[in-house]
Amino acid sequence: MWLYAGLLVTVYFIVRFYRRAFRSPSRSPNPFAGDCRRPPGPLVTDQEARKRVLHRGIHYIGELHEQSFLRTIVDQITDGQMGWAKMDDVFDHVILGDHQTRRTYRLCSGKQNYQDCLKTQFPEETEAIDKFLELVKKTAKKVPLLAIMKMIPLQLARFLIKTGIIHWVSSVFKLAATPLSDVVNKLTENKDLRAVMCYTCGDYGVMPKDASFVVHALVIQHYQRGAWYPMGGASEIAFHIIPIIKKNGGDVLMRAPVQRILINQDGQACGVTVKKGEEEINLFAPVVISDAGIFNTYEKLLPHELQSKPEIQAQLNMVQHGMGGLSVFVGLNGSKEELGLKAANYWLIQENNLDEQCNKYFTLGKGDVIEGCPVIFVSFPSAKDPSWDDRYAGKSTMVIVTFARYEWFEEWKDERVKKRGEDYENLKLGIARRLTDQVTEYFPQLKDRMEYIRVGTPLTNQFYLASSRGEIYGVSHDVSRFAPETIASFRAKTPVKNLYLTGQDVFICGFMGAIQGSLICASAVLQRNLYMDINSLQKNIRKMKAEKQA
Repeated sequence: MWLYAGLLVTVYFIVRFYRRAFRSPSRSPNPFAGDCRRPPGPLVTDQEARKRVLHRGIHYIGELHEQSFLRTIVDQITDGQMGWAKMDDVFDHVILGDHQTRRTYRLCSGKQNYQDCLKTQFPEETEAIDKFLELVKKTAKKVPLLAIMKMIPLQLARFLIKTGIIHWVSSVFKLAATPLSDVVNKLTENKDLRAVMCYTCGDYGVMPKDASFVVHALVIQHYQRGAWYPMGGASEIAFHIIPIIKKNGGDVLMRAPVQRILINQDGQACGVTVKKGEEEINLFAPVVISDAGIFNTYEKLLPHELQSKPEIQAQLNMVQHGMGGLSVFVGLNGSKEELGLKAANYWLIQENNLDEQCNKYFTLGKGDVIEGCPVIFVSFPSAKDPSWDDRYAGKSTMVIVTFARYEWFEEWKDERVKKRGEDYENLKLGIARRLTDQVTEYFPQLKDRMEYIRVGTPLTNQFYLASSRGEIYGVSHDVSRFAPETIASFRAKTPVKNLYLTGQDVFICGFMGAIQGSLICASAVLQRNLYMDINSLQKNIRKMKAEKQA
């Protein structure tokens, strides 16, 4: 009886919240009331016009097919000026073993094609593949419930958790706190198939035994229709968003790092202090939105008296820093045709026991790291971008990304960038040489074509991205982050009035994850459901397209 009573009370409060927050007129206008797209212009190649745009690494993005939810948002915030190039149908190659025991598996575009391709390569595992993809599909469909837990009143969310009602609503909350390896190991004994099911854990930086199955399901679902790359490179995204910000009364400041969040006498956020040259400038605003990440926001930008607030400390104690990343950028002499490069990604994995080999790797001291990394991501941005040859004929680029512990480089953290000394340079170049050796075992045609090599360590990420410990995906995406209480507590609205969080720490990492975090944040600030606004816009765009074709 008490269970039914609790369910009735819950439904009553959810309906009240839904009607008040999402159906009643908002005090804020709908930012997606009309289609802002205009005919795309030519790619801007004038370096003077582009010199103030930051370059950031995006290797591939899913769900950018015409009129998808993500495509609709991106088109609106860039005035439809972003061009997206579809990558090869086989967008990911998973290479297991060394050069003597190598097995290559392909991941293909298209939901049915994705499934059929796996079954062709693992003909005796069709049942396991069907069960895995069905679980991925069902889980991904229920993920919006996690976002809802961040948008309903915190007291209501905690009531649902404490009473266990959330588990009656959906199994997604249990799966969110279930390690990926637990799910996969129950489905199959085939270790190669397990590795192929799990390899995309590298897209969020957590190994299968610690990774949340829900996050992994989202990543799998994200790429089942294939993958896209921004024409002109990742910097095009910022290049086209900045004019929209300015057109709507905002501005983008360069080389003006935020020093602190300003707090008024009532304990409310009221602006930020930025540093311009040697001068500090206060910028006041009624609302402060931080995409600096939870650790930077709470531990570095807030005054000490607010950092110690129990609510803030409770949030910080729920999560940990993500794994650091190391990147190697290689310039190649030769076109993609000459070098045989494809618009695809390659995952080089030494063995099919991901957890075991990565655990061993992460326990190494810095002197042993140059022996080689067990998981390497390789990509050729120039081969993915159809506009590349028009700008850099006869040249190509390669990016190698792997995991790296911050502790391996920590002794140089207080040294000036590019002035960290010979020992630091020897360590990072030694790792880079070992990585390029591993890669050229698979791509021998590249061995004598490398014209330059640049290496970014966790300290590089710390300096240029302001990541606390060199992480590239923000807060760790382990199962503890996706426990129900953590899901509910990590929301856009912070314990400090008028201070909000956005970006990948709010929901999940990556381009899509950061956009989802921004929608949750903007919905909280504007007090309206932007998801419903975008859905309405999608319907209007489809209707207008149908009328034009009629």
